[in-house]
Amino acid sequence: MNRQALLALEFLLLCIVLPTVIIIFKLAPYMLLFLWAAWAVCWSIYRHYHFAELQALWKWKAVTWENMKPIVIRWLVCSLLMLAFTYYYDPERLFYIVKEKPQLLLFLLFFYPIFSALPQEFIFCTFFFQRYKPFFKSRKARVWASAIVFAYAHVLFINPVAPVLSFIAGLIFASTFAKTKSLALVTIEHSMYGLVLFAVGLGWYFWGGALI
Repeated sequence: MNRQALLALEFLLLCIVLPTVIIIFKLAPYMLLFLWAAWAVCWSIYRHYHFAELQALWKWKAVTWENMKPIVIRWLVCSLLMLAFTYYYDPERLFYIVKEKPQLLLFLLFFYPIFSALPQEFIFCTFFFQRYKPFFKSRKARVWASAIVFAYAHVLFINPVAPVLSFIAGLIFASTFAKTKSLALVTIEHSMYGLVLFAVGLGWYFWGGALI
């Protein structure tokens, strides 16, 4: 089996088979374990085959006000849209964590960026863009492919909200990464959206509770 075929098999196993297994066997409650395991595998592959890229992995220099300004503006607009969507779609969950479990939001402020946003952005941006570049030649194709795979990875929550919002978010994050190649910047952006998501009440659709 040649390198291209092995790469295609790797893509199939990681991006299609693994999420499908989680969906079929309803393993979403263990999603963080799967996320960290997938991160460990991707990190090992990246370190072995793309070692030269590790020095430019974070690209903290891209975290500038010039790059952050459009990100913050877009985030503010999307935050208002998420707020409006929650109000009309599921008003009972609006600000549920803020009102009932504010300490959980404080926990997420520290937990989410490191243990959720970072491994996701490494897998779906840093790793995906570099590793599967042979299959998606243009930057636009990589952005769309990353967003589709990111959305499919959220089908495991068995509700329409998670994959739809994830596809939109995937386009946003992948576009930022495509322009800057900065894991640091896209992780910060992902964290901003994730914290608002949980604060307004939509986080329920991205956690085990949505499966009950």
